[in-house]
Amino acid sequence: MSETTQPLTIRILTVNTHKGFTFFNRRFILHELRDAVRNVAADVVFLQEVLGTHDKHSNRYTNWPEVSQYEFLADTIWTDFAYGQNAVYPAGHHGNALLSKFPILRYENRDASVSGPERRGLLHCVLKGPNDIEIHAVCVHLGLQEGHRRQQLEMLCELIRAEVPDNAPLIIAGDFNDWRMRAGQILKKGAGLEEVFVEAHGRERKTFPARFPLLALDRIYVRNVRIHQPVALSMRPWSHLSDHAPLAAELTL
Repeated sequence: MSETTQPLTIRILTVNTHKGFTFFNRRFILHELRDAVRNVAADVVFLQEVLGTHDKHSNRYTNWPEVSQYEFLADTIWTDFAYGQNAVYPAGHHGNALLSKFPILRYENRDASVSGPERRGLLHCVLKGPNDIEIHAVCVHLGLQEGHRRQQLEMLCELIRAEVPDNAPLIIAGDFNDWRMRAGQILKKGAGLEEVFVEAHGRERKTFPARFPLLALDRIYVRNVRIHQPVALSMRPWSHLSDHAPLAAELTL
């Protein structure tokens, strides 16, 4: 970076959308969720458990959007978006998505499923930031079983080593389901990643369940960026919009 180039600060948000429903699927709240996401004013949004389509829900709810949930959330705010279809069932499918105010140059959804019915993916996007900086962003949602998560974390490290240049800004965010707190060590050793709350406050932030967080399941890992003001959005309206408290952070490239 030259002396005349101004550092670029971006705001990111990661949220498990729970398919647009409240805890225990009691109420459809996608419209309220969209308002809350907009209010964060993030440049890049990492979404997990977002529906691509669902025939039964679209017939049941009169306010169901005519487009996919990730397109509805993006609306006119985030000009670019990418979707990684993971779980497919008779009524529809869901997966991870990324919304970006920066152009998405390319993306790939890598299958990270291990065995059994759980379908998981690693959505890797390359964004074109100001001054043609290429920003690598990976949206993840790992498995519920410890053995599966370990294999998926190794897959993530392999993806980074193969696809991400050593000096490129890298942001990885999502629902890691890492209640045994193993991911940080694996990702630091395997890919040189740091978790933003650990760097800023000394430990991961608890996010689940959203109303009374007990477990640090959601994370933001970075490389080649400076970290500013990571926060967990655990107060209203967020505590009523998902079973996970979203995380936000400002990063300087």
